[in-house]
Amino acid sequence: MWHSRTSVSPVVEAWSTYRTGSAGQWTPRQLVAAKRGTTVSVVIPARNEEATIGAIVATIRQQLVERVHLVDELIVVDSRSSDATARVAAAAGAHVVSQDQMTRGLPRLEGKGDALWAGLVAASGDVVAFVDGDLEDFDARFVTGLVGPLLTDQSVGYVKGFYHRGLHHSAGVVEADGGGRVTELTARPLLNLFWPELSGFVQPLAGEYAGRRTLLEKLPFVSGYGVEIAMLIDLLDLVGLDALAQVDLGERRHRHQSTEALGRMSAQIMHTVWVRLQRQGWVTADTQPSTLLTQFRRGGTDSLPNLDREIVVTDVSVQERPPMRDMADLQTRRRRSRVAA
Repeated sequence: MWHSRTSVSPVVEAWSTYRTGSAGQWTPRQLVAAKRGTTVSVVIPARNEEATIGAIVATIRQQLVERVHLVDELIVVDSRSSDATARVAAAAGAHVVSQDQMTRGLPRLEGKGDALWAGLVAASGDVVAFVDGDLEDFDARFVTGLVGPLLTDQSVGYVKGFYHRGLHHSAGVVEADGGGRVTELTARPLLNLFWPELSGFVQPLAGEYAGRRTLLEKLPFVSGYGVEIAMLIDLLDLVGLDALAQVDLGERRHRHQSTEALGRMSAQIMHTVWVRLQRQGWVTADTQPSTLLTQFRRGGTDSLPNLDREIVVTDVSVQERPPMRDMADLQTRRRRSRVAA
């Protein structure tokens, strides 16, 4: 067995000890008492998630809106779904907005990050929590864990979730923490190389996080899968490590993507990191990296001779929505959206 003789950075060790919590620390009623006028929005970006979105929305509404009034606003952003995601979410009790509705008049962007940005436009809470729409066996602790530090400690500006994330193999074998493949193979090595202060985050790409509106409105949102790593890097530069926290949310179950899809995610993350390295002066080259990713897919009607594989080329470039505070008409658009609802 391989053992490292090096030790963790004292800064990271101190931060991990001081700024890591567990969702079980707070009950919903304790957090309601801690609100003291603070409003809480939950935003769920969803694309073709009709199988899971209803249960997520129903759990939040029943346990955190009706049973106790912790969540003031529950929004689902329909990200151009081709199934019944919007209808199921609305029937379960969410306020549903479309990604295109909230970005009308702006250039069309693709990807999760743009849906998150649209959700921030639609939301009005002082604290905004983001939760993915593909979670199975959803527990309300995913929300209470994220907002807990923000409602009980004014020095915390942003909270990242982490969890056990098993990888289920076809033979029935479960790898207990094997679900974060892009994290371990791409995101974590990059953060340790260039932003080692962020190395204490257990799951930097987690889709569950929350922040104060005043802080989130200062951030650009990367349109694709680079949005989560971009947030951490930008927040470190904006407010420093001590304003960031992480919370153990327990176990996360969701569907897994193919290795080919994970390759595209990794490429977008690398491009996102490249842009931030340029902005911080680490990269000075005038030539931009290629945005095309070439992959090979076995079989297919376009398989090349001798390869027995089809070549698939994907544009993995990323774009950004500017910080909301730079968009003068967003307050008007938000008010119109709420009146229309």
